[in-house]
Amino acid sequence: MKKLESSLTNMVLVLTGVAVIMGGILAYVNHLTEGPINAQKAKALADGIKTVMCVDDLKVVKTDTVHKTDAKGKELTYIIYQTQNAQGQNLGAAVQSTTGGFGGDLKVLVGFDSDGKILGYTLLEHAETPGLGAKADKWFQQGEKGDIIGKDPKEPLTVSKDGGQVDAITASTITSRAFLLAVNNAYNAYMSTSDTDSETGATKQIK
Repeated sequence: MKKLESSLTNMVLVLTGVAVIMGGILAYVNHLTEGPINAQKAKALADGIKTVMCVDDLKVVKTDTVHKTDAKGKELTYIIYQTQNAQGQNLGAAVQSTTGGFGGDLKVLVGFDSDGKILGYTLLEHAETPGLGAKADKWFQQGEKGDIIGKDPKEPLTVSKDGGQVDAITASTITSRAFLLAVNNAYNAYMSTSDTDSETGATKQIK
């Protein structure tokens, strides 16, 4: 009996030691990869801002974080990147907006000119069905069926099935509604920055 207790104790000690060692290794690997991952995210965001603003040589001169509460009481956060070109002229802003899609959160970056018209957009994250909801990255681009480029969301954009002027993605009405809601919310956040408390970041040069 004593031998069994000793064996069990040794087993627990060994397993505990292995767990501690593996935890340390994982923490070390996470520490090594954290920097490159953050750098990759920053580059993806910088490239996304240039894409949606349709300008390669620009800088982010102000970053606003706007918090709003939706009809269900959920707090939503919008990040607004105010931009200028190389000559210091205001271009408008790229706005990061998130809504719930069919498969999960849909995170969109939308570019607006100074008047609020849509310059471009890109999907930053989504969990939609491949081949259906995932088509949102192309469907609403200029020249496509659901083209929203150049539109002014002052009158909220809605799908034609709901009486709007935007064609929904085939067999993906829920994703289309979520996408347009993200765009509409991004527009409202952008328009509200003049009278909404915000957190302002340092000037960032986009290279």
